[in-house]
Amino acid sequence: MLRIRFTAADFGRIRFAPRPAPLLELNVALTRMFRPDDALLLGTWRQRLLRALPAAAEPFGDLVPGPVAPHFLDEFADSLTEGLDTMRATRPEEVRAELERVYAPHPTAAPAWIRDLHRGDEHSWRILRRAQLGAYEAVLAPVWSVVQDLHRAEFTRHALGMAEHGLGPTLADLVSGSRLREDVWEVAGPTAREIPLRGRGLLLQPIFHWSGHPLISDLPDRPVAVTYPAGPGLPPTPTGPADTADALAAVLGRTRTDILCLLAAGHTTGDLARRLRLSNATVSEHTAALRAAGLITTTRIGRAVRHERTPIGTLLIGRHGLQSVDSPG
Repeated sequence: MLRIRFTAADFGRIRFAPRPAPLLELNVALTRMFRPDDALLLGTWRQRLLRALPAAAEPFGDLVPGPVAPHFLDEFADSLTEGLDTMRATRPEEVRAELERVYAPHPTAAPAWIRDLHRGDEHSWRILRRAQLGAYEAVLAPVWSVVQDLHRAEFTRHALGMAEHGLGPTLADLVSGSRLREDVWEVAGPTAREIPLRGRGLLLQPIFHWSGHPLISDLPDRPVAVTYPAGPGLPPTPTGPADTADALAAVLGRTRTDILCLLAAGHTTGDLARRLRLSNATVSEHTAALRAAGLITTTRIGRAVRHERTPIGTLLIGRHGLQSVDSPG
């Protein structure tokens, strides 16, 4: 059992990643691709990716000689370039310690480029960067828009869960079998361990190429990150969720999604009711839920109220091509 212990300050520093992290998603996809389990469900997916991987990606096999990968690979930046640059800026002593840790159980001598990386050689870093870019293009680029849709739906589910039920039930829902007991979040895992946050805060990061226990990143001077499996449980494919509106509607409900679409421009409750052919009371109920989740704001104007989309609401809908509606779909 993993026990994450909060201080009072940590409860105010819980953050849900607003966008997926390309390098982190790539790392778990590669890990799952090389595991022998679930051959019936994942065999075709594995074979397709193995055929697609370019020769430039082969150094990954040297960098991860067993089931444990160096921690400096796990970057949470939501931009591929930023993640690669941040990883390159890892302190040399941390790189050395991680390479020694992952190679300790393996008596075979490390390849020359790994020994060079251990010394901080610049050419070895270029080899690693080419491997990551090549693997990204083969594994993630074809499905990245699907991953973004899945993450957006998970983000919305988290926001609504917090607004409607509070922190404890939301954390328990995000990671099955977990529970918040006073100042400790208990999460089932393969080892017994306690992690005191001590004011560093907590980052919640969903991933969509993983179905095992949550993965924990506990690095000095950084928020503790809990990376948990989300989505349908199988790796996304290029033919995954194609309609962002339908994906959001599965989480928000069709009426709330339609309201968000309409609020590209501000509308009163009466305007929304007429456009959606609903009663004012029904619209008020839905706008209250959206407002509690931080997706819209409401301002009183005389005897009417005017609703507008917040930046978070726009992030979920406005930047992804959804159009306004005049009646329920």
